Amino acid sequence: MTSENRFARPAAELIQQDVERALAEDLGSGDATADLLPADASAEAVLVCREPAVLAGSAWFDACFRSLDAEVSIEWNAVDGDRVPADSTLCRLRGNARALVTAERSALNFLQLLSGTATVTAGFVAALAGSRTRLLDTRKTIPGLRLAQKYAVRCGGGVNHRIGLHDGILIKENHIIAAGSIALAVGNGRRIHPDLPLEVEVETLDELRQALDAGADRIMIDNFDPASMREAVRIANGRASLEVSGNVDLDRIGEIAASGVDFVSVGALTKHVRAVDLSLRLRLH
Repeated sequence: MTSENRFARPAAELIQQDVERALAEDLGSGDATADLLPADASAEAVLVCREPAVLAGSAWFDACFRSLDAEVSIEWNAVDGDRVPADSTLCRLRGNARALVTAERSALNFLQLLSGTATVTAGFVAALAGSRTRLLDTRKTIPGLRLAQKYAVRCGGGVNHRIGLHDGILIKENHIIAAGSIALAVGNGRRIHPDLPLEVEVETLDELRQALDAGADRIMIDNFDPASMREAVRIANGRASLEVSGNVDLDRIGEIAASGVDFVSVGALTKHVRAVDLSLRLRLH
């Protein structure tokens, strides 16, 4: 099976930039250990996933090896977004032995991290099954890897929140204080960036009413208890979509969904990631 793009990946040049940074960080002046191998030696390698996971990051994995050996052959048995069982063979590689051992760590770092993000996301999505609530990520990402991690969230079935500070307005407590009120902050946002979606974070039901009256597109209800969430849904009555944030985990997500909110955002998808256990084994020709 060839690797395919079922989910919109970052542009190839952005993936290559990620990979070049990673290889430069690891290689420095060169791979002193790989120098022990014959320069023309070729090898095969098998990549195995040691635990159940959702695959994400194959393009970064491939780019690591192809940056060092443009002729490397990589044959995938799964594609990004697939659920793979423990001890499954993900892919086989054939190419220059030095290139395979030199690129291995960077390639695995990308694939372990992004598959970890996708796997955690899939667990939260499964907990929301049967509800109307959709799972969002946040900007709490590893510096320099935001687009990669947000891609992994999509592979796990989640939905991306804004990518950065440029593609959406999110008015929070400090913005409200600086502007003078929720109404003034929303008004300024509509005037300066009329084409951007606008969201307001609120901490009370009174602030919720102010945000609704100001015409916010979405309202983030921060650290509301279940009864307050249900009341917020009643008050909003479809005038704006509602997003829950703050201390969201798998133990709470069911009761959050039961309140009827539209979205729940979880920073842990991208900031508390445990790498998936992968193993790459070489065999010389």
